[in-house]
Amino acid sequence: LYRRYGLWFRLRKLILWLLGMYIAIPFLVKLCPAIQAKLVFLNFVRVPYFIDLKRPQDQGLNHTCNYYLQPEEDVTIGVWHTVPAALWKNARGKDQLWFEEALGSSHPVILYLHGNAGTRGGDHRVELYKVLSSLGYHVVTFDYRGWGDSIGSPSERGMTYDALHVFDWIKARSGDNPVYIWGHSLGTGVATNLVRRLCERETPPDALILESPFTNIREEARSHPFSVASTQYFPGFDWFFLDPITTSGIKFANDENVKYISCSLLILHAEDDPVVPFHLGKKLYNIAATSRSFRDYKVQFVPFHRDLGYRHKYIYRSPELPRILREFLGKSEHEHHH
Repeated sequence: LYRRYGLWFRLRKLILWLLGMYIAIPFLVKLCPAIQAKLVFLNFVRVPYFIDLKRPQDQGLNHTCNYYLQPEEDVTIGVWHTVPAALWKNARGKDQLWFEEALGSSHPVILYLHGNAGTRGGDHRVELYKVLSSLGYHVVTFDYRGWGDSIGSPSERGMTYDALHVFDWIKARSGDNPVYIWGHSLGTGVATNLVRRLCERETPPDALILESPFTNIREEARSHPFSVASTQYFPGFDWFFLDPITTSGIKFANDENVKYISCSLLILHAEDDPVVPFHLGKKLYNIAATSRSFRDYKVQFVPFHRDLGYRHKYIYRSPELPRILREFLGKSEHEHHH
């Protein structure tokens, strides 16, 4: 009887603790929106943990140089620049100046804006750089302030400003070569923020590529598997969890931005994406396709069948990707050379 009473006491204690957490966590998030911002950015998650971002060659990127740029006072961002595979031999042992000058060679440039969590050295990101390099592109990527070894506090405004700074840095060195912007996941929000600003100042990029995009951060947060489960069992979910995101000034309004963008747009999305549901990418495409700002430009949506298993971050594995990019961007590496 005593043992049974002890077990019941412990069980009751556990239930009360869980109930307390169930009530306390939402109020904590509501009262401290910074917690919600951290959950959106996940910049404190460094995967893989033990890589030295100063040494991209450790990730098999032998033709990559690590730079540091300073978009604002007290902000330093780490940048990787991978040259096209055709320049691989020339790049060996070269310094930053050589890499910067190489941006002026007759190859197009892709500015890659990564998603939340991890760093510019994330496995799936590195694999995409290798694919794009093999297709004849320079790839310039960086960690936003507060990610990886970049210094500063993360915010939507700050991330967008970092991207603008790197874009201008590229344009100052790339001559007449095309510059394309590629955003993935949360990076699509940075990408459309950036391209909207570039179009407003009449310096648009040559094309925008959005991989696994959402409509806006609120709709994405509501469609996340965790949220879908929570809304069923948690009254006031929007008020507790989604409103603080808006209060933190985090919008990443792709659906609003595309109405002000005037350059070619390519959207890539896997049907089995468990993080950003496929229907959000399709919805964004429908908004863009009917927007007046795109009337003189190509807008294309490329779905990847669920049987392929590309999910949220493996579209780089598609053997069709080189053809898709060549046809959409209109110029192959060969044509850039001649």
